[in-house]
Amino acid sequence: MSAETNNGPTVGMRHVQALLIFLNITIMFIGRLNVGVSVVAMTNADTTNPDFPEYDWTQAEISYILSSFFWGYIFTQFIGGYLCKRYGVKSVMFWGVFGSGVCSALTPLFIGFGEWQAYCGIRVIMGLAQGLVFPCIHQHLAKWSPPAERNRLGALSHTGIECGNVSAMFLSGMIAKSSLGWPGISYVSAGIAFFWCALWFVLAADNPTESRFIGERELHYIESSLKHNEKYHKTIIPVPWKAIWTSAPFLALLIVRCSENWGLSTLQAEIPSYMNGVLGMDMKSNAFFSALPFLAMWCMSYIYLITADVLLSKNLVSLTVLRKTYNSIAFWIPAATLIGIGFLDKDQKNFAIALMTISVGVNSAQTIGSVLNTIDLSENHASILMGIVNTAANFVPIATPLVVGWIAEDTTDRSKWQIVFIIASVIFFVGNCIYLIFGTAVTQPWDAEDYLQIKEPELAKGPASFATPNEKFSSKINENTKENSSPTIR
Repeated sequence: MSAETNNGPTVGMRHVQALLIFLNITIMFIGRLNVGVSVVAMTNADTTNPDFPEYDWTQAEISYILSSFFWGYIFTQFIGGYLCKRYGVKSVMFWGVFGSGVCSALTPLFIGFGEWQAYCGIRVIMGLAQGLVFPCIHQHLAKWSPPAERNRLGALSHTGIECGNVSAMFLSGMIAKSSLGWPGISYVSAGIAFFWCALWFVLAADNPTESRFIGERELHYIESSLKHNEKYHKTIIPVPWKAIWTSAPFLALLIVRCSENWGLSTLQAEIPSYMNGVLGMDMKSNAFFSALPFLAMWCMSYIYLITADVLLSKNLVSLTVLRKTYNSIAFWIPAATLIGIGFLDKDQKNFAIALMTISVGVNSAQTIGSVLNTIDLSENHASILMGIVNTAANFVPIATPLVVGWIAEDTTDRSKWQIVFIIASVIFFVGNCIYLIFGTAVTQPWDAEDYLQIKEPELAKGPASFATPNEKFSSKINENTKENSSPTIR
């Protein structure tokens, strides 16, 4: 009987929620990243389908289009974290994805009458809509994932990032060359977003107690493992802002996530420019080489997931050790390969592609390493933490190209690119060192539901405060015994 209570059903509604989040992330990334292929198809119709309008946009105008999504995305992360605590994850995620789908559907229309300026505008609005989603994802995982399965379900859900990257690249190219042309990229993105909304509306619930499809066994398994009071799901827990902003583990997480985005934006966005300028390679014209790093990232994410699951299930490491080990792999190996890439010449192009693929593939360990750490630190405030972290971290990809452009004005000068890569490597290294020193996967005291409640003064606790020394000693022994007998959360 205890085994049944402790383990729950092998497959249940918690897995359906994880699948919905995986699909959500995949669809969001397809809508976010298909712009790269769309812009090429719109400005060079001969490479795709010449039956659709072609536009003569400058490189500067194209760069505005490519970055405009993030102009909106960074401003609604924090708002999304607040709204899902106030109104529930189901509603906020539904309208965020629905809004993104509407923007995709309207994109060809907007481009028709407003060209690149209208394209930027609709991308900003799409960014505002999608910015609500990621904080909700972490809150949803916190409500639906038993602690023993949280790493597995969270990591599985987040493999949608890699799936979305690969899908956006391959599907968008296929659609652009088909009879649908470049407008079809937006219409297909909108269609799958609306399809997900329908699935989410039927199958999702803010928490297990509100699900229409969950069984009693699974409900008891999840709720008993989370150890909340009876009124938890009906209560809006106040946010301990001061405690959050003075928490060393949270600040370490904030720094390491900003470091990750600097390094990853260098890997994904700047290395192709280096390979083109210094090594004489045009990776963007070769779909296979462009997609190869993301394919490696997607494959490696499952390898990391399986190994992490084995390590945790066999109690070989604590969750904190696992997080720090994986994050060190994700940060320090690319830190070394970045420097190595900077010393290659035109005769070592294949080696450069191999190093880039390894760098991006290995970096997928950061999902288990630090992305899910918001839920470790605080189940109750995971959406707020994710909103803060993602807001700060998504300013970084805006700054990185500016710094690179200032340092490497001449894209053919290898010495300038070496400076760029050294900066990224140092940020990778130092950011992870801070995480190793101050980071943890232990739930923080300010996560407690009653943390901000006024504590009753000792003298107001009645007769218990006048206990005899023997009674106090016995009470202390009982407390120690109880503490030592309870499992340690790591």
